[in-house]
Amino acid sequence: MPKPITEQLAEFILNTDYKSLPQEAVEMAKLCFLDWLGSTYAGSKQRPTRIFLELARELGGRPEATLIPDGSKSSCLLAAMVNAASSHVMEMDDLHKASILHPAAAVIPAALAIAEREGSSGADLIAAIVAGYEVAIRIGEAVGSSHYQYWHTTGTCGTFGAAAAAGKLLGLGKEEQVWALGSAGTQASGLWEFLVEGAMSKQLHPAKAAGNGLLSALLAQKGFTAASRILEGEKGFCRATAKDFDLVKVTEGLGKGEYRILSTSFKAHASCYHTHSAIDAALELIQRFDLRPEIIKNVTVRLYSGALNLLEKVEPTSPYAAKFSLPFCVATALVYRQVGIEAFSNKRLRDPEILELMPKIELRHNPELDRLYPERWPAVVEITLSSDQVIQTRVDYPKGDPHNPMSREELVEKFHHLTEKALPSKKRNRLVEACYHLQGFPNLAAFFE
Repeated sequence: MPKPITEQLAEFILNTDYKSLPQEAVEMAKLCFLDWLGSTYAGSKQRPTRIFLELARELGGRPEATLIPDGSKSSCLLAAMVNAASSHVMEMDDLHKASILHPAAAVIPAALAIAEREGSSGADLIAAIVAGYEVAIRIGEAVGSSHYQYWHTTGTCGTFGAAAAAGKLLGLGKEEQVWALGSAGTQASGLWEFLVEGAMSKQLHPAKAAGNGLLSALLAQKGFTAASRILEGEKGFCRATAKDFDLVKVTEGLGKGEYRILSTSFKAHASCYHTHSAIDAALELIQRFDLRPEIIKNVTVRLYSGALNLLEKVEPTSPYAAKFSLPFCVATALVYRQVGIEAFSNKRLRDPEILELMPKIELRHNPELDRLYPERWPAVVEITLSSDQVIQTRVDYPKGDPHNPMSREELVEKFHHLTEKALPSKKRNRLVEACYHLQGFPNLAAFFE
């Protein structure tokens, strides 16, 4: 009988060591950590985060790890959940295209909470982040787009990544890590139905992924057993949640090729990543033709079915729902020439220029683009002007994609923009420096001090 997939993953997690990581993976892990921190601070005052914080205070717990939104401390489990929820609410956290997954939102809060609790080094945290990304992303790639049709991959596959990262920092042996992954798989969940109403479940998904993954590792450390074939089993995760899964993608080249963290994208716009190519296409046309909203007659956005299936029925009934409304996002780009965190407010929902443009924006399916997804998330934007001139462009790789990357300087600028209302400039600068030199921290229990 072939070796269970979780056993192969456990061996990879055990063998992932900071000293053996290529420098580009180390640097990427530090950038992912900085980017995640920015998103977490940016979301600290939002209502879903405040609700999580209130509940954490009510539940109490030993002060093991930092609740980033208010700087207090609680149990590592509650810290992981609060920080995960806060990091996902602004829709500015990183994304991996092929797995259709936001890895940071689930993996990093679990890893950081355990690192604070255990007093792990920064180097150990970096190794745990790389291992967690690898596991979550590979499982996401394996279950594919049929899984994503119903399941929020960040909530499901993110649970495995959180268990991997937490288990790495806890020093689990191979058998215990297999159990951690087994318990992660049996808890993995997160359904898309919330999106129709723009409900808060999207923040619950990474919170539970981080918390359940961390819990799985803590239980395994104490000898709590779990299914050893949770991925490939007849009643396991893949068969339960995907029609066209490919288990080969979980282990092929594992630990031998380029780490998956290196193919992660950063977000330049504060909206669902499925909207980004269309936003960038609109911004490109604005710059090229110096467009003004009043000369736009109509706009056609052509997309792959994965984007349309998720977003086509979403109405911008709230600032959060607007992040998933393609007409709102494209209209915002055309009017304001940017789609940042300030774009999603009750005031913007009533903006007369945006409201006038939105009915002119039509979404259409382009079957040719389906063949490129999810390796690419392309969009074609065609604009007819009042003069009847037709202009168009296509974007396959939005800003922040590894093929169209954001520089380190741009990511630092993004961090400052996200955190300027939450932190004084001196503390922002200190956090940037701390992330740059994360590998030098001997004990992460003191990171926020």
